[in-house]
Amino acid sequence: MMHRSALLLVVSVGLALPVATQAQEAPRQLNTLPPAAPTRPDTTRRAAPRQLAAPPALPDSVREQQRQQQAVLPPANTTRYAVGLKTGQVYRAYDVLVKQPLLGRSFLLLDGQQRLDLDAVRYYEDETGFYVRTTLPGRSKRETTLRRDKVGRISLYSITSTQYAGNGFGGPFGYGGYGRYGGFGGPYGYGGPMYRTTKTEYFSKDNGPIEDLSVRNLLLATADNQTSTNLLLQARNYQRYTTLSYVAAGGLIIAGLASTLNSNTGPTISPLIYGSIPFLLVPLVLGGKSQNNTRQAISIYNRGL
Repeated sequence: MMHRSALLLVVSVGLALPVATQAQEAPRQLNTLPPAAPTRPDTTRRAAPRQLAAPPALPDSVREQQRQQQAVLPPANTTRYAVGLKTGQVYRAYDVLVKQPLLGRSFLLLDGQQRLDLDAVRYYEDETGFYVRTTLPGRSKRETTLRRDKVGRISLYSITSTQYAGNGFGGPFGYGGYGRYGGFGGPYGYGGPMYRTTKTEYFSKDNGPIEDLSVRNLLLATADNQTSTNLLLQARNYQRYTTLSYVAAGGLIIAGLASTLNSNTGPTISPLIYGSIPFLLVPLVLGGKSQNNTRQAISIYNRGL
């Protein structure tokens, strides 16, 4: 009986082992994912812009007319010039000419008809600018015509004059003078009159009396503006350095000439003359800086900065 039970146990265990082995070798089946949802079209993207048709070409006549309209200049200024007399009377004219006859007094000719004595004129305008009749500071009481170059609290005036500078006696191939080949006037430089054009500047503050355009006078006129005063002080220092440079250069040149003339080694140039060249170049640089400071000081004062 016991042998039968043991035999049944062995048989049941032998049958169970293959089933367990097959269960272990079988792969595990995972849970399947749900099917993907169908994709919807992206309605957020902007549709590509449609290409517009090119505009029709304009006819040549229309394009030519448009080009002519763009090239039309603005209307000319037909404002008449003003001529003010010392009595307060003001004339208006389209054409103002200054006549200076050899015999007689100078006068203004308005529109080719009316004559006005220049001594009776306070100011006048013409196509070249604005002019005033006034007496110069420190000169005779004779009136002079000044051209106004700048308008402001400090207005600038100037007068241009031509002065005789002697004869230019030059050689036939241009050695001296300012003519065709040397002298001014002679065909081959053999002399001729020489002239020099100079421009003298003045200023007036608040339409007051005419003053010489000097740093000293401008310092007095712009004393209420610190920026302009500082620029003018720098300009005055540049002028002092320029004067010292001229003095030093002149001293070196004189000493160099004396050394050259007294030299016993032959006609050699003294090194002192070469040493004066840098001092002669200093005024060329500082002179421009002084003028720039003066102009800038006047501009700042007129703008009220």
